[in-house]
Amino acid sequence: MSDLDYPVLWPVPTRWADNDHYGHVNNVTYYSYFDTAVNAWLIHATGTDIRDLPAIGVVAQTSCTFVGSISFPDQLQVGIRIARLGNSSIAYDLAIFRDNGDSLDLAATGTFVHVYVDDETRKPVPIPAVIRAAAEPLVVG
Repeated sequence: MSDLDYPVLWPVPTRWADNDHYGHVNNVTYYSYFDTAVNAWLIHATGTDIRDLPAIGVVAQTSCTFVGSISFPDQLQVGIRIARLGNSSIAYDLAIFRDNGDSLDLAATGTFVHVYVDDETRKPVPIPAVIRAAAEPLVVG
């Protein structure tokens, strides 16, 4: 697994508060990095505030496999690609890389599934067109 496998690399900084008693980033924080990268990329790629769309993306599933340790003040790059683009859901394949300046070292891989729902009824609805247009180029084989 390499950063070259991901069409988007999104920078996410670590914070002092991310470290736990053991001196590394706590495992639950990796999910926050995934969430931050995906939503920041969506805002950037669509040119819109995703909170203003007629549907909201809620996280229906997420997973993380830890490969290496990270800690503050590491700089990270989150690799983003799309494994499946459905009618109302997007399944992301993600990776967290530690940015060493000259190279990126894999720290974790994961999945993240957004299901788009109506803001009021919370029932699944089609992915908004602006989101679908941004997502399509990231779909992998």
